[in-house]
Amino acid sequence: MEVTEAIQKRRSIRKYQNRKVDNDRLDRVLEAARLAPSAKNLQEWRFVVVRDEGRRKRLAEAAKGQTFVGDAPVVIAACATVTDYVMTCGQLTYPIDLAIAVEHMVLQAAEEGLGTCWIGAFYEEEVKKVLNIPPQVRVVALLPLGYPDESPASRPRKEMDEIVAFESWK
Repeated sequence: MEVTEAIQKRRSIRKYQNRKVDNDRLDRVLEAARLAPSAKNLQEWRFVVVRDEGRRKRLAEAAKGQTFVGDAPVVIAACATVTDYVMTCGQLTYPIDLAIAVEHMVLQAAEEGLGTCWIGAFYEEEVKKVLNIPPQVRVVALLPLGYPDESPASRPRKEMDEIVAFESWK
């Protein structure tokens, strides 16, 4: 699959088949995150892979009761270990760097025939308790991963001229 095709086919999946994700596919998804760029090459990430059903169900509860999170055969918690580095532009690096790494996983998952759904609606402290994450580490996203059991239609996108300006804002 070409990158463009993965981008076009990717959907937020909220219904998963009751089917395990094999280690080779999971390894390729995680490798995509490992290869992601980061500011100053900090690679300030750590990914907690959760396959245990009981722990996945507890993560679903921490994700505001979104049961599909626990129904996925794998949930990946994307965490930041360095949270105080600020780029010259004034932005913290960790949310940006983790977003890049998670999106690399999302696109690789599409290549592997797997579905994902980026989860930002969760109670971080509850997730930390479930996964024994230290207080200084930030949980940036949860990523359920599995074989889709649905095929959602694409959502409307703005036209290019609504989101792009050349040379100046206008």
